Amino acid sequence: MTEKALIFSENEFGKIDGKVANGLIRYSERYEIVGVIDSTKAGLDAGECLDGIKKGIPIFSSIDDALEKLNYIPKYFIYGIAPLSPFLDKEQRQIIKTAMEKGMDIVNGLPEFFTDDKEFMQKASEYNVKIFDFRKPPKRKDLHFFSGQIFENKTPVIAIAGTDCAVGKMTTARILVEALKKENINAVFIATGQAGLLQGAKYGIALDVLTSGFTTGEVEKAVIDAVNAEHPDIIIVEGQGGLSHPAFNSSIAIIKGANPGAIIIQHPPKRKNRCDFPTIPMPSLEYEIKLNELLSKSKVIAIIINDEDMTDTELKNTIAEYEDRYKLPTTNVLKYGCDKIIEKIGEVFPEILK
Repeated sequence: MTEKALIFSENEFGKIDGKVANGLIRYSERYEIVGVIDSTKAGLDAGECLDGIKKGIPIFSSIDDALEKLNYIPKYFIYGIAPLSPFLDKEQRQIIKTAMEKGMDIVNGLPEFFTDDKEFMQKASEYNVKIFDFRKPPKRKDLHFFSGQIFENKTPVIAIAGTDCAVGKMTTARILVEALKKENINAVFIATGQAGLLQGAKYGIALDVLTSGFTTGEVEKAVIDAVNAEHPDIIIVEGQGGLSHPAFNSSIAIIKGANPGAIIIQHPPKRKNRCDFPTIPMPSLEYEIKLNELLSKSKVIAIIINDEDMTDTELKNTIAEYEDRYKLPTTNVLKYGCDKIIEKIGEVFPEILK
């Protein structure tokens, strides 16, 4: 049974830093999302605003607006923004406290842990609510070093890589897993960030808050645990950042820990500079493909295009251009589905076809 949840994404819903909220609107098996708070888009349908598909999830201007129109108090209040700076400002802190005063449990995906905040914990105790820090890592004694077991794994693994952070790797991984399941292929999703975990992923961990010595081991463990428990036909691992990105190392741990037999890479052709780093130019797709293939010793088998700032005509033309240039199936899974990708996966891993 899922519990009702309200998402806070003020001024960020549908944007890059609203990716946690965006992901939960597109897919959630852990919560029933009943609304989004973003005063800049109040009155719109969240699904239609995000992907042009109505989902019956309203966008509200504030907590008070949401509770008045819903006429009940959802169990959870989810902080749905993933900014570069992990720290709340004064106004956002007050919003979290207001949600607790209204009687909602707090769900936090930031690396600023609310359960370490004395004021928040005092407020939670006062109003008899709970706080859940989804990005808080396990205790050191419960973390795992790399063991090498991954080299004994016989189940095909595909990593969804990218040329930058916030290009839609998790969304692609989720959509691909669901599409594979519809083809009677037992696919399992491995989460490597907070959004995937919030959606309800059974396997994985938020890598970016771990001590670097454990990141590869935790990816390896997630894959091995999934193999042993689910006996899947294939495993799809969510990527993080990009191998060439100077600010993040999680993508390296994913390649090393998951030992993928193939890679799918996602790229936003119109993005000129790194997300949240406006002075750092984007790498070329060619460079990122070569880097992934060099480090993984596996091949990039498909390209997913993030169509931010692109018209439908530009997207279609770019798909045709990339397929001609790279000789790889290219698509946008949100608009065109996964048929091309699944066909290619069947060619690369014929053993998964039943």
